[in-house]
Amino acid sequence: QVQLQESGPGLVKPSQTLSLTCTVSGGSLTASCCAWGWIRQPPGKGLEWLGVMYNDGNAYYSPSLKSRTTITRDTSKNQFSLQLSSVPPDDTAVYYCARGNDLTYDYWGPGTQVTVSS
Repeated sequence: QVQLQESGPGLVKPSQTLSLTCTVSGGSLTASCCAWGWIRQPPGKGLEWLGVMYNDGNAYYSPSLKSRTTITRDTSKNQFSLQLSSVPPDDTAVYYCARGNDLTYDYWGPGTQVTVSS
């Protein structure tokens, strides 16, 4: 059974960098089947895709956030991370990590609330 768990600060000040880590169990970041992504949901809004990293380590980002987004991974720990720089209050959201498989995200973490506020 694949499980994902997000971790990181719940409060970030405006203009700082938001950093989250997703720990994966029951699946490998380098497995050829899959990709590993980040999605968020701001309060009262729908899901927004942020980016994805494939098994070969290549990452792709939402065009609207590309200049502020970085996804990295640590295969020795089976973790992948999201960094979102220069955050405004509008980056307040529940952030999810998820596994991509065959054009869908089939396993999700429970989500973590991040609030951007001074």
